[in-house]
Amino acid sequence: MHLGNVYCALLSWLAAKSEGGEWVLRIEDLDPQRSRVEYAEQIEKDLDWLGLKWDEGGSKGGIYTPYYQSQRQEVYDYYFRLLQQQQTVYPCFCTRADILAATQAPHLGEPSFAYPGTCRNLTEEERSRKSLLKKPSYRLKVPDETVTFKDGHYGPCQANLAQTCGDFIVRRADGVFAYQLAVVVDDMLMHINQVVRGRDLLESTPQQIYLYELFNASVPEFYHVPLLMSPEGSRLCKRDKSMHMGELKKIYTQPEQLLGLIGAMCGLIDKQEEVTVAELLHEFSWSKLVKHDINAYSFAKF
Repeated sequence: MHLGNVYCALLSWLAAKSEGGEWVLRIEDLDPQRSRVEYAEQIEKDLDWLGLKWDEGGSKGGIYTPYYQSQRQEVYDYYFRLLQQQQTVYPCFCTRADILAATQAPHLGEPSFAYPGTCRNLTEEERSRKSLLKKPSYRLKVPDETVTFKDGHYGPCQANLAQTCGDFIVRRADGVFAYQLAVVVDDMLMHINQVVRGRDLLESTPQQIYLYELFNASVPEFYHVPLLMSPEGSRLCKRDKSMHMGELKKIYTQPEQLLGLIGAMCGLIDKQEEVTVAELLHEFSWSKLVKHDINAYSFAKF
C-alpha cells in the first residue's frame, strides 16, 4: 500500500467503528495480471501493524467467504447472466482506438467521455460476423436519465449516465468481470451498508447505483473522501515510491507516528503528533474532515 491507500483504509475503519459497525477486508484482485497472493498478505501485515483490525474478510474469512474477488468468478457470472436475461447487456467489439475516434474531445465544463453506443444496435448477423474476428466485451445499457444520490461527505450529487459515461463495460473481452459489477454484487451479497473510498471514485457511484436498482438491492451509504496529492497536483499512486509503506516505515518507525501524520493532514487532529487508532476514533467526525484535496508532501517528512 501507499499512503493514499492507508489514509482511505483508516477513514473507512474510523467511520465503521464510530457507528458500532463491522469493518470488512475484501481483496479486490480481479485482474490476474496485476494481482499476487503476496500483495494481499502484505496488505494484511500493514493493516495489522497500524492497529486496523478487520472483523471479517481477507485470510480471516467469514460467513460470506471467499473475500477474494479472484475466487468469486462463478458468483459474478450468475449475476451477469441475470443481466443477459433482462436483455440489458450486449457484446461490444470496439477497440479503444475505435471508441476514441467516434468521440470528440470534451470542452471544459462539458461531460467527460461517454461511449457513443456503436455496438448497441448491431444485428445478430453483424454480431456473428464480428465475433469471428474478435472476442467482445459486454456493456450494460444505460437510460438517458439522471441518477441522484447524497454523498455522506460531499452532499447531493447527480449524473446522467447516458451523457457522462454511456453504456459501460461489465465484462472485459478476456472474460474478467469489471470493477463496477463485482463491487456491486459483493456489497449486495455481503450486506455492506456503508462504503468509504476516495473522491476519484465519486463518478462511478451513479453507475453502481443503477446496477443495484437492476438487481432490486438496497443501495449502501457512500462517503467519498478527498484525495492525497503530489506537489504536481496528481493523486498519489504506486509511482510515488517514497510514499510506499515500506519506505514510510523507515521514517515513521511507530504506527502512532504515521497515524498522527494522517490525522493531522485530513483535519481530525489539530497538530501532527503520535496517536493510536483508539485516540483517533475518539476524535473522528465527518464534520472535521476537510473537503479539499491534500498535498501529502507538505505534511510528510523524508
